[in-house]
Amino acid sequence: MTSSRRVLCLFGPTAVGKTDIAIEIASQIPADLISVDSTLVYRGMDIGSAKPDEETLAAYPHQLVNIRDPADGFSAAEFLNEADAAVEEAFKRNRLPLLVGGTMLYFRAFRDGLADLPSANPKVRAEIQTRGEKQGWDVMHNELMEKDPIAGAQIHPNNHRRMVRALEVLQLSGRSLSSAWAEQQGAEERLKCHMIPVAVVPESRPLIHQRVERRFEAMLEHGFIDEVRSLMSQSHELLPAFRAVGYFEVWQYLNNEIGYDEMVDKAVAASRQLAKKQFTWLNDWPEVTRFTGTNVTDVAAQILQYMESVAIISGPLGKS
Repeated sequence: MTSSRRVLCLFGPTAVGKTDIAIEIASQIPADLISVDSTLVYRGMDIGSAKPDEETLAAYPHQLVNIRDPADGFSAAEFLNEADAAVEEAFKRNRLPLLVGGTMLYFRAFRDGLADLPSANPKVRAEIQTRGEKQGWDVMHNELMEKDPIAGAQIHPNNHRRMVRALEVLQLSGRSLSSAWAEQQGAEERLKCHMIPVAVVPESRPLIHQRVERRFEAMLEHGFIDEVRSLMSQSHELLPAFRAVGYFEVWQYLNNEIGYDEMVDKAVAASRQLAKKQFTWLNDWPEVTRFTGTNVTDVAAQILQYMESVAIISGPLGKS
């Protein structure tokens, strides 16, 4: 039914219907759904993340959903370990691993691997940050160019966060960031697999803007504010998980930092900005096959036909 060690990667901008399309595909072929979403990992963050309901998750289980409490945090490195294990488990069961989501940083980590780097050291990081603010970031960038010219050439002088990290790695490990990059193993090397990237994109940018606005309105109607209020009762500090699009703006509203209308406007604007960034990531991903359309069944059928045409699956299609 499935060709050995193929991985289907399904991504696209927010609110385009990726999850529903993946579920429709999984209803037609034996596929294991693996979520690539930095918010779906958290328990209790359901409405604002557009998480499938319990009944859907029971019928179509998603790996990497509801695996952390918001207070625990979740890094790209943790995602990579969990995703690799889920893919291997799918291969063992002779099922197609179907990675689906919109966190493009996670997709890139899966595709390219992550460098083996020392953990962040708050003291060292603060010292470098202070030096940059006092001496000037041009001076810091020149220092990086001297010590690690490859990383220095790829990190813009205005990207202070990445510059600090590169200098931090040098100070903590004595090795350059670029040397660690050179040792990264992508998915095809790590897992001895072949990635098939497909993207679902809207027919126009205005269409995705409309869908973003309608979806946020629906979230509010289904109790999103009460969801965030409940999360705030469990933790009064602004956890990294709560900086997710939508959650942060509702958090500000409940803290009386902004009014209701401003909250709505800011959340919709943040979602549109997220979609723009996702398009940028998508355009930088080589050899992506794109599919357009608003009907979930039709788009899923197009993807299934494509998968059969490139021998990812062979007919007749069976049920998972």
